[in-house]
Amino acid sequence: MTNRLTWLFAVAGGTAVGNLYWAQPLLEFIARDLHSSPGTAGWLVTATQIGYAVGILLVVPLGDVLDRRRLVPVMMVCAAAALTACALAPSLGTLLVAIAAVGVTTVSGQILTPLAGDLADDTNRGRVVGTVVSGLLIGILVSRTISGFVADVAGWRTIFAAAAVVALVLAGVLHRSIPTLPPKERLRYPALIASVGTAVARERAVRWTLLLGAIGFALFTMFWTALTFLLSAPPFGYPVSVIGLFGLVGLAGALAAQRAGRLHDRGWSLPATGVAWVLTLVAFVVAGFGGHSVVAVLVAILVLDVSVQGMLILNQARVFSVSASARSRLNTAFVTSNFVGGAVGSAGASVLWSTGGWAAVSTAGTVLSGVALVIWLFGRRGALVVSGGTDTTPQASPTGSPRG
Repeated sequence: MTNRLTWLFAVAGGTAVGNLYWAQPLLEFIARDLHSSPGTAGWLVTATQIGYAVGILLVVPLGDVLDRRRLVPVMMVCAAAALTACALAPSLGTLLVAIAAVGVTTVSGQILTPLAGDLADDTNRGRVVGTVVSGLLIGILVSRTISGFVADVAGWRTIFAAAAVVALVLAGVLHRSIPTLPPKERLRYPALIASVGTAVARERAVRWTLLLGAIGFALFTMFWTALTFLLSAPPFGYPVSVIGLFGLVGLAGALAAQRAGRLHDRGWSLPATGVAWVLTLVAFVVAGFGGHSVVAVLVAILVLDVSVQGMLILNQARVFSVSASARSRLNTAFVTSNFVGGAVGSAGASVLWSTGGWAAVSTAGTVLSGVALVIWLFGRRGALVVSGGTDTTPQASPTGSPRG
């Protein structure tokens, strides 16, 4: 896993996952253009998250049984087709269907991430995975900023058309760059999908990590979806180009969180996860003062992105340490649970905003962060089975902790 290939995976993965978030800062813009309400347009984020969870569940496990040099480019071409459908959508209903298809097909980043884990050695896996996952996280944040600027200049449809062209270009580059590897397993598709659940059921530490990851991602999407409503309404009333700029604050958080992979390599994964949850709680407390203070909003964005993104890298590196032969399937379980949580979070943001505004969103985030911190406190001992930086098999537990 050379540095060049690591950074190519990071860029390609970030570009792919960015497709999920083009619409997020444009909800008001899209709602006006398609004659809908902002609350209804908020379901675009939910549809994308649900579609992505389906794609992760049904497509990503194929990384353990197919040649990823072919699989990744094929999925990028499919994503380009779905993005084109978004650009041409004549109504909100059509756009909902098309953007859900984007979610299903834009899973290349989650195929590349376990591939990076396969190509890296044990001593550097946390660093390599951290770099690739940071690319995905930066793609999420930068996509919001880019979409705001492009929409202001050329309309919201242009960003989807441009993303389709980029996906086609990256498909060709990756086809030439990804090494050909033999399949790690030979399973029929139904057995392959069923083995995802088997891997999760066998590992108590994985189930604990998936639960915390889902809560973290639910909080992340809830915050960012509601933030669009907050910044576009009085007293702020910012245009979409300005709302997109707020993603740059989160970009600083993503760059800081990239160091989390090195913490995993040094054996500090579990305590660092606890610190991340404390920071998440602090972020939502600060966010509670953001209804009339842009400074409080900016501080909350920075702290939340450092904590949630660092936590994501730590969680994913721990899961990859469980089994070398099932990384794509473990990644399937990990990311599916995250994006199911993300769909719940974005839907919850729409409901909370409609009922209690920003105060309801920040209060719910504070409460859920406290619950997650308690779950981490009582479950961290059982997670020691995958807390190190070395690979373990499902049959051998270096700590002697019970499985299941």
